[in-house]
Amino acid sequence: MFRSGAFVAEHVEPTADEQVQPNGVDLTVAEVYEPRDPGRIGRDGTEIPERQAVAAEEIGETVPPTYYLNRGGYVVEYGERIAVPDGHVGFVLPRSSLLRSAVTLDTAVWDTGYEGRGEGLLTVHNDIEIERDARIAQFVLAEADHEGSYDGAYQGERLEE
Repeated sequence: MFRSGAFVAEHVEPTADEQVQPNGVDLTVAEVYEPRDPGRIGRDGTEIPERQAVAAEEIGETVPPTYYLNRGGYVVEYGERIAVPDGHVGFVLPRSSLLRSAVTLDTAVWDTGYEGRGEGLLTVHNDIEIERDARIAQFVLAEADHEGSYDGAYQGERLEE
């Protein structure tokens, strides 16, 4: 069973009222990166490619910093800290406005016990402008049986910021 947005909000911070939806919490864009060299997925580990931060342009005092993204693949860092509670599994799904703009967002399963500021793969099929702190995804939690808790390489990612 998927949990209510109010329940999910207890495990996401910071969270503004407008981010809480009936069945989840909207996640915002903190940073956007472009991979610069090949990565490697092996049987005994991974090598994440070097990334270059995409500069958000500042046009004026009334317009927030904006990312101008051409077609291609980008890594987006979410602005919120997530803590997947015991007995749950998390999923991040794109907001429909992103999909209607021909932009997709892919993520992996977020296991019980994960804590951190996660990332997703933003695939731009049509050039787009995205303001920093714009809501692009929705985080949902579902009840789930599990053996153990997450203790992988990404545990605690970007929590010291």
